[in-house]
Amino acid sequence: TFLHGDLEEEIYMLQPEGFEEKEKKNLVCRLNKSLYGLKQASRCWYKRFDSFIMSLRYNRLNADPCAYFKRCGESDYTILLL
Repeated sequence: TFLHGDLEEEIYMLQPEGFEEKEKKNLVCRLNKSLYGLKQASRCWYKRFDSFIMSLRYNRLNADPCAYFKRCGESDYTILLL
């Protein structure tokens, strides 16, 4: 779930084992998207999820940023807990 989140800062990592180029072992990789295990991965994923769910016209509860609701009529509503 944490793959492919958008990064707000530049992050570099060592070349993954087995993917190093022989002549260029000292080079690093610049990440375009977040990776599982990255400190920022969960935050990137949450921001992307929040943006998507808000585009579906859900509202975030003030008391809990992981709880969303959407009114579907006079007395009907949907509650989404993350």
